[in-house]
Amino acid sequence: MKKSTYIKIIISIYTLVLYVLNTNAQSFKNLDVVSHDISYLRETMVTPPLVKVIYGRPKVKEEQVFGSKVPYGELWRTGANEATEIKLYKDTKFGNTFVKAGTYTLVTIPGKEEWEIILSSNLDVWGAFQYDPKADVARIKVPVSKAERIETFSIVFKKTMNKEALMVLGWGSTRVKIPLEIKQNEQLAGL
Repeated sequence: MKKSTYIKIIISIYTLVLYVLNTNAQSFKNLDVVSHDISYLRETMVTPPLVKVIYGRPKVKEEQVFGSKVPYGELWRTGANEATEIKLYKDTKFGNTFVKAGTYTLVTIPGKEEWEIILSSNLDVWGAFQYDPKADVARIKVPVSKAERIETFSIVFKKTMNKEALMVLGWGSTRVKIPLEIKQNEQLAGL
């Protein structure tokens, strides 16, 4: 075989291998099927954020979510996949507990009438599987309310009349409202 033919065969094989490897690298295998979202609390649309939440958004078509897909009385990651992460840009009154500015994970214990809401300093964890009560920063209880059904778990912020804010968790027809008050100018002035 001629040397030039041999070199052409080697180059062709090398090109084919690189093409196959590059094609596999761009296939996006093993992506999460659950989308993630970010929700912000701001004083206005153009002011810096006061609170940011990053969370997975599971979706379910069944009528009953809590007490079925998500059992009552058991620790829940409050979303899907990685633990829900909440960043407080300023010291904040979380329910009745003062929490320093910082980043925390949010886990919950859903109940039929009320939920236990837990802020933990244990970061970069998968779901609630690595939950450690020693890392709890705040633990509050909030009542459950009902509203129009939504298929995808969602977290939004709403300002209230008394200058506080509510972080609202919703899925199915269940709503849980977590009161927040942001520390400003050395006093809790609200929003």
